[in-house]
Amino acid sequence: MFAVTILGNNSAVPAFDRHPTSQVVTIDGANYLVDCGEGTQIQMINYKIRRSKISHIFISHLHGDHYFGLIGLINSFGLLSHQQDLHVYGPSPLKEIIEIQLKVADTKLPYNLNIHTISQPATLVDTDKLSIKCFRTNHRIECYGFSFQEKKSLRKLIPEKARSYEIPTAFYERLKHGEDYTNKAGEIIKNDWVTEANEAGKKYAFCADTKYDESLIPHIADADLIYHETTYLDNLRERAESRFHSTTKQAAQIALKANVKKLLIGHFSSKYDTLHEFEQEAREVFPNTELALEGAVYIV
Repeated sequence: MFAVTILGNNSAVPAFDRHPTSQVVTIDGANYLVDCGEGTQIQMINYKIRRSKISHIFISHLHGDHYFGLIGLINSFGLLSHQQDLHVYGPSPLKEIIEIQLKVADTKLPYNLNIHTISQPATLVDTDKLSIKCFRTNHRIECYGFSFQEKKSLRKLIPEKARSYEIPTAFYERLKHGEDYTNKAGEIIKNDWVTEANEAGKKYAFCADTKYDESLIPHIADADLIYHETTYLDNLRERAESRFHSTTKQAAQIALKANVKKLLIGHFSSKYDTLHEFEQEAREVFPNTELALEGAVYIV
């Protein structure tokens, strides 16, 4: 399963039972935590997120509503005798901040904590099944979005076709990787004669805090699902611009231009006690929009 669980959907100040930014991306049973605002641990308990499945944490930027819960989570992992290596990715000051906090508390962790500094767009994780990349967003301080891309599946073998060309079973795995087969007579059996392409891998992108910026589009283009902040309704577009945030219709315009399939909106300002207008405004531009509601799980 490839899914996103929202733990926090509010902006700087917790309000109206909404919490600062945090979400979990689940892929094939592994949990990847994106941002860790205050209260993230409690939300993980509330929504039954297994901490033991988390080995990677991605921090978009160093405004407190996106990482003030991190040191508490790192410490809790230690108290719970977590053994798995933990990898944390974030802008360069994060490493020093965490190391100071651990030092003054004389904390000894029972696991390896690896803090990776992000300084430019890059591939952060690359396995045979998944690629996780970061990209810059346009915020008041250094800030990054993250994309999660499933690797394209191997080609699907058509066994009866392979047998008809007398291809030995020992070669089947190589067919799945796209190789042609040459028989004893020197004849080439084209791969697409005996296999068919599987579906392309799914893609999710977390756009983090940003004002309207079309330079994001290449990083999120054609994604199955994106999350884009909508701190304000569209009548406060000037305020959004001055504070390096986005409005409902601006987020929807990015989704439209990037040709994504579905848009989640969040990071709502605490000045709003209800959210139905956010969804309504965004849908005027991009109909397949949903609110990023805390506790909800969205399938990619």
